[in-house]
Parts: sequence; structure tokens; C-alpha cells
Amino acid sequence: MLFFEKGQPVIPPIPPDVGLDKVLKSMILFVEKRMRPGGIEFFRTQSPRHFEGGDWDQGGSCPRVRPFSSEQVEGLFSLENNGTNVESRLVNQHLFQALNGSNFHILDITHLSEFRGDAHPSTAGGKRHDDCMHWCLPGMTDTWNDLFIMHLDSIKIVVAGVDYIDLTQCSH
Repeated sequence: MLFFEKGQPVIPPIPPDVGLDKVLKSMILFVEKRMRPGGIEFFRTQSPRHFEGGDWDQGGSCPRVRPFSSEQVEGLFSLENNGTNVESRLVNQHLFQALNGSNFHILDITHLSEFRGDAHPSTAGGKRHDDCMHWCLPGMTDTWNDLFIMHLDSIKIVVAGVDYIDLTQCSH
């Protein structure tokens, strides 16, 4: 993996986790410098994938028809077990560290979404391989939207000399 800084490749190449940390810090600084006063910054955590038995191009599938149990979630996503789908948790570790001390609010959808291995289109629509990354509609993404609205409603902000504006009093 090759990362660029100021338009030039970083030589010697850096490990992906170090590159991810650089990218996240750069993104946070970019957004915070350009955010208008009183703006609200949100970052949504990673959406998990649910491949079992390999990745999408290695025979992996998502045959579930019911949500996972807690034990099944830990088997597939646990960093300690090196589960098949640990990427979202690994990325989130870097994300939480990078956002610490920033003005961003975090909308953490990862863990609740890990339980819904049954909510993917799988082979629907004539696909040649299972789609265990995208989500069926309606479903999980609607839940994420509900959580976002609840989180937004709980935020109080100061705008141009007006004390606190309670977003729960604004019309939706």
C-alpha cells in the first residue's frame, strides 16, 4: 500500500496502520479548519461485513437467516480470536484514537451491526458471489439514521451570542 503526503509518495513505504493514522489525522484537521462556526461534526464508525469461510473472492458467504448470538459475534469479530471480519474493529481502534480530543461526535454503529449477519443481500439479484458487505433496505441503515437523529437531538450548541440552542426544540 502506498501513501502520499503533499502530493508525493511516502518513501520508504509505511505500514498500513501508520498510514491510516496519518490519513485520519489529516482528515480531522482538514474538516476542523474548514468547519463553519457552530457546525456539528459527526463521524460514523465502520460498517462490519459478515463473510464466513473466506473473503468475497475466496468463496466466502453470508448464509445467515437470523441475527447472530453474542458468542457468534465474538467468534467472527474478536481481535483476540483473529476472527474473519476483524477489520472494522481494527479500523475503529485507530479511529477512536484519532478522534480523541477533536470536536467530532462519534456515531458508533459497528457493534450493533455485527449482530445482523442476516441483513445482507447475499446472492439476491443474480450475483455470482455473496454480497456480505452491503445492507438490505429497509433495515440496518434505517437504525443508523434513527441513532443519528437521537444523537443530534441530544446536542446543545452555542451560536453567535445566543446561549444554548437545544436541537430537540427545533422542528424536524
